[in-house]
Amino acid sequence: MAAAKIKKGDSVVVLSGKDKGRTGTVLQVQPKDGKVVVEGVNVATKHRKPTQQNPQGGIDRVPAPMHISKVAVADKDGKPTRVRFEIKDGVKVRVAVKSGETIDG
Repeated sequence: MAAAKIKKGDSVVVLSGKDKGRTGTVLQVQPKDGKVVVEGVNVATKHRKPTQQNPQGGIDRVPAPMHISKVAVADKDGKPTRVRFEIKDGVKVRVAVKSGETIDG
């Protein structure tokens, strides 16, 4: 299996869809489904019935998963960039293609 180019905690830019151009932090990666959950992007509403834990019930807004191809890692200037792997000092690291800088994570 190939190494993940987008990881939890990365700052990403949405490339297409209703949230195109928005940025956020990756909360969760689902590699088997090829999806990511990004904070504040692709927000869905869930109507909750009253329960003993939540007697009021109500409407919750939760970020829904989106396809990993719709997001790209944000470079230092906030613009999207592709990611490649390089070996530096015997360690495999992720590198931003546009700037050539190492991506933390």
